[in-house]
Amino acid sequence: MLIPKRVKYRRVHRGRMKGKALRGNTVNQGDYGLVAVEPGWIKSNQIEAARVAMTRYIKRGGNVWVKIFPHKPVTKKPAETRMGSGKGSPEFWVAVVKPGRVMFEIGGVSEEDAKEALRLASYKMPIKCKIMARESGETNEG
Repeated sequence: MLIPKRVKYRRVHRGRMKGKALRGNTVNQGDYGLVAVEPGWIKSNQIEAARVAMTRYIKRGGNVWVKIFPHKPVTKKPAETRMGSGKGSPEFWVAVVKPGRVMFEIGGVSEEDAKEALRLASYKMPIKCKIMARESGETNEG
């Protein structure tokens, strides 16, 4: 699973997810991409599950690019703990995704294989996704 090597602060605020993605909203490396339609947090294990699903389907042919990284730690307090006494300890890491963000790209395979692999990856995501081609703005709901 993906986690940062080191961070400046162990605990961060939750933040807001308003607006559309300003960066990472075009398909650059591959031929097809999986694009977020709604905002959300993607856990590191969900990213890994989607990556494994795609690479298994294309049988290690072609290329898969993961365009998001989980930089944000999410904390939790232990079960049955009283309120107060500070913030909880970091439990997992998430990538903050806004609408329009390209999360995965795939290339070097046929169009049907690419779309099927991205569809399988979209099932692993906790948000709605769509498949986008590189050359034009055509989209297919996933």
